Amino acid sequence: MLKFIKHHMDTITGIEIYPVISLLIFFIFFTGLFVWVFRSDKGYNARMSNMPLEDAGAENLKLQTGEEK
Repeated sequence: MLKFIKHHMDTITGIEIYPVISLLIFFIFFTGLFVWVFRSDKGYNARMSNMPLEDAGAENLKLQTGEEK
């Protein structure tokens, strides 16, 4: 089966550029992501990482009842 697929891929003109384009997209995306992570605000990252651990229901209840923190 692989020979069947490989034969059809060999007959397509200009197909050798697609792996290069895929590698470039992959490299550019993850390099950009790496730069974004290291340049991002550390306070923002800390707030976002603690969001799932906060009890949002209790905070909303305090705000609705007018209680002070």
